Amino acid sequence: MGVVTASTGHASLVGMGESVLLRGEDTARSVVGSCIGLVLYHRRAKVAAMSHIVLPEAAGRPGLPGKFADTAIPYMIDQLAKEGAHTSGLVAILAGGARMFGKPGPLQIGETNAAAVTAAIENLGITIRGTSIGGGKGRRLSFDCATGALTVEVAGESPQVL
Repeated sequence: MGVVTASTGHASLVGMGESVLLRGEDTARSVVGSCIGLVLYHRRAKVAAMSHIVLPEAAGRPGLPGKFADTAIPYMIDQLAKEGAHTSGLVAILAGGARMFGKPGPLQIGETNAAAVTAAIENLGITIRGTSIGGGKGRRLSFDCATGALTVEVAGESPQVL
């Protein structure tokens, strides 16, 4: 599957490596741990793209465009531009990047993912409107294109709206 274009009022589940384009009343959900759920949203155009980013860079590996930070972000921007939503009006919302196995060490994929996505967004001059990054628990994400709200749920905590 990989790339999903939601119809108006459609609810999409965004799996690992997938991206979805949202319009109007569309919603999307995802569950992330060390992965990053990234939403690029254009308020005026009421369009968004959401990707479930698994790794920071493709480094020649095959995979869906949404799987890697260095391919997901350009892909999302391209899809949004086709909808008339240009980079200057986009905001980013991201969540995930958890340390899922609780042990500190040199390879913390959650931290690496968060850093790669954040750097790429900032390099493009896109404002980061909200984040829920790190910690030791996964997150359930729900994005509403009509309102631009990303609701983040972590077990044992109150939901957070970004």
